Amino acid sequence: MHRKAFLLYLLFAGIFVFGQEDNRFVTYKVNPKKQQLKMYWKDDKHQPFQSIQNLKNWLGTQTLLFAMNGGMYKTDNSPQGLFIEDKKTLSPLDTTSGNGNFYLKPNGVFYLTTDNNPVICKTENFTDNGKIKYATQSGPMLVIDGQIHPAFKQGSANLNIRNGVGILPNNEVVFVMSKKEINLYDFASYFKELGCRNALYLDGFVSRTYLPEKNWIQTDGSFAVIIGVTP
Repeated sequence: MHRKAFLLYLLFAGIFVFGQEDNRFVTYKVNPKKQQLKMYWKDDKHQPFQSIQNLKNWLGTQTLLFAMNGGMYKTDNSPQGLFIEDKKTLSPLDTTSGNGNFYLKPNGVFYLTTDNNPVICKTENFTDNGKIKYATQSGPMLVIDGQIHPAFKQGSANLNIRNGVGILPNNEVVFVMSKKEINLYDFASYFKELGCRNALYLDGFVSRTYLPEKNWIQTDGSFAVIIGVTP
């Protein structure tokens, strides 16, 4: 193989191996110290936004760079588990047991401090110290201290569209949604390949992502928490 061609091969192979370009997923990385990362539930009339389109309309002339549903929810479009907005706890932490993905322990919390530091931790390790600006609880954890959740099985036939969030080694946040149905093991593996020591599952099947810079525009849905990024 010609040296230049070989170097190009190594470059693209490396990109694939380290997960920087994977067409199975819609991926968005954000530095919350440079951009506005917020979590939304209700508008100023106390009505749930429900859809990304409603959030876009409410923001008006403010540019929405990215949006994604941010956790599981109840039939009345209220958050399942913890939700903190502007340091106010609007839905309490859920430490109970039950059925479904949310309760596949350990589940976890994704939060942003008042200093705009992103954190993902297990529910059992979460403490509100008064310096948490936004928080959403979901489950299960996808990656825990660098390891894939022990309940996930390679080759599982439990396939679904899925979305989640992880913290990268440079402390940026990465949001990921699968374009096609995928099992939890393979979904978690992608976060691990990106270098995330901790990652959290947000939801599946109903998942929607709005990312116009990559021509991925989904503005429908009926959610509780929506995560949005503006300049």
